[in-house]
Amino acid sequence: MEKEYTITVFSENQTGLLQRIVSVFTRRHINIESLTVSKSSLPGIHRFTIVVLVTEEMVLKLVAQLDKQVEVLKAFHYEREGIVYQEIALYKVPTSAFSNGDHVERLIRAHSARILVIEPDYVVIEKTGHAHETELLLRELEKIGIYEFVRSGRVAIVKAMERLNTYLKDMEIQLDHN
Repeated sequence: MEKEYTITVFSENQTGLLQRIVSVFTRRHINIESLTVSKSSLPGIHRFTIVVLVTEEMVLKLVAQLDKQVEVLKAFHYEREGIVYQEIALYKVPTSAFSNGDHVERLIRAHSARILVIEPDYVVIEKTGHAHETELLLRELEKIGIYEFVRSGRVAIVKAMERLNTYLKDMEIQLDHN
């Protein structure tokens, strides 16, 4: 049975690595639902956060294949319950939507969103949350008119202590004993 998994990949920051990581999924005809790349808490190490809908057997194969990439230090996978995650969404709506009473203002407050920019022609609204929350606000804003919408990929932190630190310490101990 397919489930949503979040895969974290820790790597050196090397040109072409993103392409090789994505090709691991492409070769298996697996759609990436979300992909975010950023610096990690460790200097010189980057973190890929990848969301996929696959079986447990497939996620295990993916993680094993990702671990084989030269610049990849380690890859891990998590189910939803093992992480804390968010996405950010930006909405550009017509400024005129605010001229018909306080409906839009109440909508923004009800969704715990905030206004980032007010221009003569448009207002940019920001909402942080899970995908279903940002989609819900999008549906409400579409009723009043929307110029643009964009949502980031998932950013996630593991509920347990970061496994990469433990993995690197274990590797260091092994090297010291050899």
